[in-house]
Amino acid sequence: MKKILEILSEIRPADQKAMEAARLRWNSVAKPIGSLGILEEDIIKIAGILGSAERIPLEKSALAVMCADHGVVEEGVTQTGQEVTRIVAENFTKGQTSVTCMCRVSGTDVFPVDVGMTGEGRLWDGSGKEAPAPFVLLNRRAGAGSRNLVREAAMTGDQCERALLAGAFLARDLKQMGYGILASGEMGIGNTTPASALASVLTGAPPRLVTGRGAGLSDQGLLRKQKAVEAACERFFRQYPRYKDFSWEASAEPRDALLLLTELGGFDIAAMAGLFLGAAVYRLPAVIDGFISSAAALLAVLMCRDVKDFLLASHVSSEPAGRLVMDQLGLKAPLDCGMHLGEGSGAVALLPLLKMGAMVYENMSTFSEIHVESYVDYGAKKGGRP
Repeated sequence: MKKILEILSEIRPADQKAMEAARLRWNSVAKPIGSLGILEEDIIKIAGILGSAERIPLEKSALAVMCADHGVVEEGVTQTGQEVTRIVAENFTKGQTSVTCMCRVSGTDVFPVDVGMTGEGRLWDGSGKEAPAPFVLLNRRAGAGSRNLVREAAMTGDQCERALLAGAFLARDLKQMGYGILASGEMGIGNTTPASALASVLTGAPPRLVTGRGAGLSDQGLLRKQKAVEAACERFFRQYPRYKDFSWEASAEPRDALLLLTELGGFDIAAMAGLFLGAAVYRLPAVIDGFISSAAALLAVLMCRDVKDFLLASHVSSEPAGRLVMDQLGLKAPLDCGMHLGEGSGAVALLPLLKMGAMVYENMSTFSEIHVESYVDYGAKKGGRP
């Protein structure tokens, strides 16, 4: 994991001076102080990411959709077969998925990435020379589907590193292409199963509590999925007993998060984690999608705590562990729509709101400009506001 450790060493925290300047700008705008809530906090955070409070350039947005297959489908944890992953991935290129329809509204370009779908195809050499293009399936294959995590590690260390680099290099490329904000997404039949296993280990919650129906399992299917997650966690703890009572939040080092990702993750989850690492290196705001994306984000933060400065939550997934993982991240999600679609749909849903917030921040008159006395936020003074 030498290259990943090099990437981690390049990450620096957000610019606190820029954030304070952005907060002062918000407080001078002619409206009740803090009245746009989390949107104001997100704009302040983006100023810290960019190192400037002058402009919040969110006009050009990109959605990266990491596509991969999962060996754990052998356990009967899905309603459909693995062939659906590739079908949907190809539909991204045609603009014929739910999230691509949403992207037409938000003005977002879609970058589907094959990081590990089953089937024939050359493996990615790790060079990152092939330039990404909107609505074109990008080859970043670390393998032809992960292994069955119930029985063995989902990936080898080399495969995990390649998937992480795929995400990090894509963040770099999108920054060079002029994108001002990234949204994360995934497509992989069966990927809520590894996400549930990761959530159980990271939060300490029992496997059955963090495992949901995914795309709509029957009662029998849900029971099979719960047993698979339970078996995967038991295998992990049996092989690595030091993690049984481990405090991930307090004690995790990069090697711990990398090991867990290799054992219980998948190529799509690793690539999203890499995207978040790359966003931190290249100083781009990155929007977390739902449950699977948030599990990837939590792993990225455990690799380097400063990554959290570059992450924006979008919504609370209706998957059982959706709020648990978001709470572990310590991020507030503006949206709670009962969504569990995936593809990056929640992240894309947030983008128009962020763009609206940036428009108010940049263009609204200040109290002094309209010759009105500034508001005093008595609620905040008395502890009534965060």
